[in-house]
Amino acid sequence: MKVLIDENLSPALAKSLNALFVGLHDVIHVREKYGPGVKDIDWIQSSSTEGRWIVISGDRRITRNALEYHAFRNSRLVGFFLSKGLYKAPVTKQMERLLALWTTIEKQAEIVKGGAMFELQMKSNRIAQLK
Repeated sequence: MKVLIDENLSPALAKSLNALFVGLHDVIHVREKYGPGVKDIDWIQSSSTEGRWIVISGDRRITRNALEYHAFRNSRLVGFFLSKGLYKAPVTKQMERLLALWTTIEKQAEIVKGGAMFELQMKSNRIAQLK
């Protein structure tokens, strides 16, 4: 699985997950792949042309900005967005929750079409689909 960590999350998350899942998954941070300050619409469109990517993000604007929302929904990407509480939590808590939900993320990513969006909660082990 190819995983892209959005720019608004720590590059340490990407590096740690990549080291943990070496040989199983490729995990990269948006800044490492596209450089700092890349616009959401640009990395969404570019990543989609490369195939199926799993996106982990705290940037809920993507789900509200019409242009970004439609670009994501029409892409081959599958998004997992941190809830507001989880996004504001320390990076160690974010990592803890990602690891706790990793198997669920893997399974969900396998069974949905591109453009799907989900929310990762602070406490629940359920992943809620976003509209």
